[in-house]
Amino acid sequence: MHSISKKIKISKQAAIIKKHFSNDEIIPSAATKYTCCDCGHQNTIEIFPYETGFPILQIYNEDAVLSKSELLNNKIITETSQRMAHFGDLTVNDLPTLYFGTDCQVCHSNYICVFSYGEKQPGLTLLNISGIWKYEELE
Repeated sequence: MHSISKKIKISKQAAIIKKHFSNDEIIPSAATKYTCCDCGHQNTIEIFPYETGFPILQIYNEDAVLSKSELLNNKIITETSQRMAHFGDLTVNDLPTLYFGTDCQVCHSNYICVFSYGEKQPGLTLLNISGIWKYEELE
């Protein structure tokens, strides 16, 4: 898993086995599989709360990697409600939103995974994977 610093173009969304995790399903990590859009291999990702991922702001700040409109048009994230604006302009389900880059273990196609993690209400901690998208570097 790595951060992404070069401009990218989103192409296809990969199929994910499980996207939503809550409470004990997240301890010590949340694991799921996605299918590579190019070769069909099932890859495993594992998200460790407070360890995995980079702030989504790094992606859209000054259009560094993707613009806000590209993120919204591809339904990767949504605009944050006013009551949760302290999490940033764009989030997944009004929770702190992170991302990481990964690649297919077989054909090495590049993918970006976007997810949110946090306490939705007292006693309910959620980890929601918005999706995993294949991307191409532009530079």
